[in-house]
Amino acid sequence: MISLPFAFLASLLLGMRHATDPDHIVAVTTIVSRERSVHRSIGVGVMWGIGHTVTIFAVGGAIILYKFAFTPRLGLSLEFSVALMLVVLGTLNLTSRSGTPMQAPRLRPFIVGVVHGLAGSAAATLLILPLIDDVRWALVYLVVFGAGTVAGMALVTMAIAAPSLYAGARLAGLQRGVRLASGFASLAFGAYLGYKIGFVDG
Repeated sequence: MISLPFAFLASLLLGMRHATDPDHIVAVTTIVSRERSVHRSIGVGVMWGIGHTVTIFAVGGAIILYKFAFTPRLGLSLEFSVALMLVVLGTLNLTSRSGTPMQAPRLRPFIVGVVHGLAGSAAATLLILPLIDDVRWALVYLVVFGAGTVAGMALVTMAIAAPSLYAGARLAGLQRGVRLASGFASLAFGAYLGYKIGFVDG
């Protein structure tokens, strides 16, 4: 029990670190590029983090309580769903017109977070089991990990949105360029992940 505070601090820091994974940043940048205020952009990050946390807690809780096991094929399948989602997000950014009312509906970042949570649940839970024997504390660990992810993604989206919005207010057409660039990045990164997971990793 002496190491429990350290485990919770580690889970908080790991959650914040988890928010900076490349696929997370690409997905959120693609959504945030359609926002016109830092406040709304931070809201996107928070909603993503909440969706991610809900899935982590639900799936991770099932693993802890019922010893549900992730097979390698299932894990790769969930990772592949992230690749497909990145392709879809990139395509939406490239094909939608600037100024249309589809600017990152509140449900979109939540759904994106849920998908990312499915892909990361097994890895997050594997970090818990060697550290905490009590199931109740393990579940609390998941909540703390999720809180770190929400906070981390809020900071990431603020860091991404603030410079582009500041410059966009002074340079006409910059926001459209950021939206198209993020769309291409999401499409390319999603295609790369899909190839790596589907063919290289089998």
